[in-house]
Amino acid sequence: MSHSKHQQFMQLALDLAHMGLGRTAPNPPVGAVIVNSGLIVGEGFHPRAGDPHAEIIALRQAGEKAAGADIYVTLEPCSHHGKTPPCADALIAAGIKSVYVGAVDPNPKVAGRGIKKLQDAGIHVEAGILEPSCRYLIAPFSKHIRTGLPFTIYKAAMTVDGNTATTTGDSRWVSGEESRFVVHQLRDRVEAIMVGIGTIEKDDPLLNTRLPDGMGRDPLRVIVDSQLRINPQTRILTQDSKVKTLVATICNDLKKIALIQNSGVDVVVLPAVDGKVSLLELWKELGKRNVQTLLLEGGSTLAEAALQDGLVDRVMIFLSPKLLGGHSGYGIFTGSGCVKMSHAIKLENVTYEQVGDDLKITGDIATCLQD
Repeated sequence: MSHSKHQQFMQLALDLAHMGLGRTAPNPPVGAVIVNSGLIVGEGFHPRAGDPHAEIIALRQAGEKAAGADIYVTLEPCSHHGKTPPCADALIAAGIKSVYVGAVDPNPKVAGRGIKKLQDAGIHVEAGILEPSCRYLIAPFSKHIRTGLPFTIYKAAMTVDGNTATTTGDSRWVSGEESRFVVHQLRDRVEAIMVGIGTIEKDDPLLNTRLPDGMGRDPLRVIVDSQLRINPQTRILTQDSKVKTLVATICNDLKKIALIQNSGVDVVVLPAVDGKVSLLELWKELGKRNVQTLLLEGGSTLAEAALQDGLVDRVMIFLSPKLLGGHSGYGIFTGSGCVKMSHAIKLENVTYEQVGDDLKITGDIATCLQD
């Protein structure tokens, strides 16, 4: 089979895997396609943790046609028992002839074991088909499995002249309707969304997912509120949602804590750094809660602190074709920044996409996708 055909089938597996984004934690999203005599006989993706893996779903669809067939899977088949049996064993039992793998498992404890088990059973294995795309897909899983921390995307919108709000703090709306729709799609695919108390007090946001026909899932809402000054009547605490809100603080005032908890909100008291919540400890807490992907939506002070602490992995900036005609005092980061351009934080894997009238610029903090 030609190299282009291998890529075509792996791309289909990638497309399938994207259907599980935001639902599989602590597992990764995975897609699989089974091909026999050039024809697709089985497809599958991992829908959520605890459900069958992509390979198993594809095998069930293929049935007897799996014997002597090839399978394309975005991630190395597992070789160990978890909530489900090893996929490598199922592929061997089904009589699969060849396995084409996108990316090797980033977990150093299991990396390569699935491939070795398949090879030991006489199955041809070829790894690295569309590897960059497959690794990009599982970047949150890779970060979480290796560090225990969530993969963090910082999202912001700004005008061409670098402002996120007017001098009065008016920010509705910097970006267009199409861009806001994209953000709600992103919220649907992450496990948690985070803002600082300043954003709560200024904007009183809901931080939920609003897609057509009520579709979409709300992520865990996380508020960084060091002094626990949040108003119990704010919309984020009183809205009707199936997902809870978590308030991170350093405040030990039991009355304040009880008042917030009475709203059905989780409060976690964390260690302080310079009088504020330790973001590293908060990220660790979220990692323990199986948050693979965290969407950081501001404000600029919290974003700067997370960036300086090395906790931001990806930035997503919506650049709006608007001018405020001056410096409003509101930007995507606070602080003085770098002294020299040579000290600037570099981005890689940068993409540019037209979204309505806006330009969406996405890039990864350099080296964040490396093992």
